[in-house]
Amino acid sequence: MYGKCGSVDEARQVFEAFPDRDVALWNSMIAAYAQNGQGEMSLQVFERMKEATNNARPNAITFVHVLCACSHARLIERGRSYFGSMETVFGIQPSSQHYRCMIDLLGRSGNLDQAWNILHSMPLEPDSLAWTTMLSACRAHSNVELGELCAERLFEMEPEYSAPYVLLSNIYAARDRWDDVARIRKLMADKGVKKPSGRSSIEVGDKVHEFVAGDRAHPRREEIYQELSRLGSQMKALGYIQDRSSALRDGEEEEKEQMLWYHSEKLAIAFGSVATPARKSLYVIKNLRVCTDCHTASKFISRITGREIVLRDPYRFHHFRDGWCSCGDYW
Repeated sequence: MYGKCGSVDEARQVFEAFPDRDVALWNSMIAAYAQNGQGEMSLQVFERMKEATNNARPNAITFVHVLCACSHARLIERGRSYFGSMETVFGIQPSSQHYRCMIDLLGRSGNLDQAWNILHSMPLEPDSLAWTTMLSACRAHSNVELGELCAERLFEMEPEYSAPYVLLSNIYAARDRWDDVARIRKLMADKGVKKPSGRSSIEVGDKVHEFVAGDRAHPRREEIYQELSRLGSQMKALGYIQDRSSALRDGEEEEKEQMLWYHSEKLAIAFGSVATPARKSLYVIKNLRVCTDCHTASKFISRITGREIVLRDPYRFHHFRDGWCSCGDYW
């Protein structure tokens, strides 16, 4: 529970308090470190697990968390080694989930050809999640050729699944191919595919406050937007440059700036800044992957305000402190 809330220290205290740990407890601690950007710590727990004298032998779930830890920490060779040991040392047949982890491990690090080879050589038929994992890697590295191949396969497999359309649009936008972005938007409209709205929530005073991009419905909206303006001025003075590749519409630069500046996570952070005591940690939950510009902005805001900002998206926790993120800008 603590690990899933981003409270790794509390999770560790509970873990260490149990001298006789079962597999589930070991797995939970490995996962907690992996999800919170502490890959090396996650693997240290795994090594302790292997040396434990009780019957807590690593299982298939253990290796999912271990491979995720390697992926998020850019530990490529260790990930390969652990994957290879599954069957030879532990007698565990890798599942489609383990192969997806390897595709993510290699693709995230820029080894797209190797990830592509695993996708096509795995003994199981790649499912839509495997193809989406590969497409996500193509988005991270703006690889149009492989990205288009992945997206076309996903359009065939699940024509109403919004992720491939959005990811391919991201790739085109990063390459300034706005005609292709418009083409994908039209394709989505023609097929009735809708992208989920980005939503960010923050709990303040026993109440959860939710924001969408450009939200002006909150009763304290004037304070929120004033705080964003104040933070923006200080960020620019410190060298912040907006990443406008995160804007998925063509248009004037000023228009892109406005679109990005009012993303839901920025609004949630600004609200937390005005609604809580100075230097109090902020915990924000986002339903979609945090964009690169919001990630950069969160680093600057943590430095300016002296706050820890914990931002959770569907993939991991980002802990921002003093201008740095726990992910090391690798996510």
